Amino acid sequence: MLAAGLGVGAGLAHGGSGDSAGQTRDSYEESAKRLPVRKFDVIVAGAGTGGVVAAIAAARQGARTALVEVKGYPGGTVTEGGTALHSFYNLWRAIPGVEKRQVVKGIPQEIIDRLIKVGGCSGHAEMTQGYNYDSVCTAIDTELYKLTAFEMLAEAGVFVYVNTLLTGAIMDGQCIRGVIVESRSGREAFLAQSFVDCTAYGDLSAHAGARYTEPNDYAVCNSVGIGNVDIDKYHAFLEANQVSGQLAKGLRSGQPDRIVRAGAEWINVPGMAEAARTIGMGMITTTVHDNYLMFIKCNLKLPVSPTNRDEVAKAELEIRRRMAKAVEIFRKYVPGCEKAFMARTSPSLCIRRGRLIECDYDITLADVLEARHFDDEVMVYGFHDSAPRYQVKNGSTYGIPYRALCVKGIENLYACGMMITSNHDAHMSTRNTVCCMGQGQGAGTAAALCAERKLGSRDLKYTQLRGALTKAGVYFDT
Repeated sequence: MLAAGLGVGAGLAHGGSGDSAGQTRDSYEESAKRLPVRKFDVIVAGAGTGGVVAAIAAARQGARTALVEVKGYPGGTVTEGGTALHSFYNLWRAIPGVEKRQVVKGIPQEIIDRLIKVGGCSGHAEMTQGYNYDSVCTAIDTELYKLTAFEMLAEAGVFVYVNTLLTGAIMDGQCIRGVIVESRSGREAFLAQSFVDCTAYGDLSAHAGARYTEPNDYAVCNSVGIGNVDIDKYHAFLEANQVSGQLAKGLRSGQPDRIVRAGAEWINVPGMAEAARTIGMGMITTTVHDNYLMFIKCNLKLPVSPTNRDEVAKAELEIRRRMAKAVEIFRKYVPGCEKAFMARTSPSLCIRRGRLIECDYDITLADVLEARHFDDEVMVYGFHDSAPRYQVKNGSTYGIPYRALCVKGIENLYACGMMITSNHDAHMSTRNTVCCMGQGQGAGTAAALCAERKLGSRDLKYTQLRGALTKAGVYFDT
């Protein structure tokens, strides 16, 4: 069974250790070996936006839970790719008469509460400009988010395996029995009852033989944090050029009612506009510190899917050149940024979609815009990243059905986050950070319940899942 997870075809023409009889001109056959085994109830692949919440949820449900992450910390896109967390609330401010509701609670809100206590979050700051896009801005300190998430995982009893690469799946028919992981400690097999894929790229699902496509329908990006700046002067600069598009005030450096989000979709300042367009630079940013812009994004459209290692290697270099130019643009054009410097970058480029994993249900654009609900939903959500062009009807919510997380053809695997939803415009809602977090709580809870009862994902009674989610603070419209 363990041999099923061992990779073949390392792509080596010559060289390497092992029996030369296993070599050809364009392949190398790796020798089988006996791997040490660790056993769990639930394995979550990827400690990103959804994976952190999924692992905490599973562990709190009583499951012996392992979390496997290739980087040295948890957080994912929340800490690396966005400008704020979108969105814990419905879009009430855009539509007169609509009731303000916080529609995502549970573990995601616990993370925010913890961050506020350590000065790492703006709180749910209400938008005063640009609220047709989102009614709130929830800005975070990236480094404190990593620490807080790590601490919450430890407190929940999750076995956290960072600096560990998932390299294969051990299959028994349509059921996953384990995963192959590799680290500086060597190659191991982790066995479990239930599995959650939160890798963003769909790595576990692909290893398990799930059906998928690679739409390549987004640009990739990296986000640079810029230090020694003044966000108040930046906002004044935008207003002076009559292009200020978004504004929110909240907690900044421990003080309330300070600007925490500012920017516009486009700044038509001669010279600056052309320079920003050339490097795909966004002009909307957030911060929780007086002298820091947390995220300035530089985008790049790849000719192929971001699963292509060689093209991504070229893109990593190009985007880092673009981020350096972004800092130069701020120094040259924006008052208060004359001595700006690059303070933070993500360790690798960020994606909005890699592999699209085929699940039992595919959320449609009509489901999102018509505010449809389902008899098996694990959460509700009300944000769309293409607002105001697309908005959830009447400032309401739609449901994420449980079956939209169940990977088709696999008995015990869930997919969360940007890996679900084939329609690009619907995906512009379901891929957003807070939606991914909520999906993680639903999948992690379900995985733990299935492991406890030794059930496949489709054998779990929804009433049991709904009861567990409600008890854990998840909000439902009905």
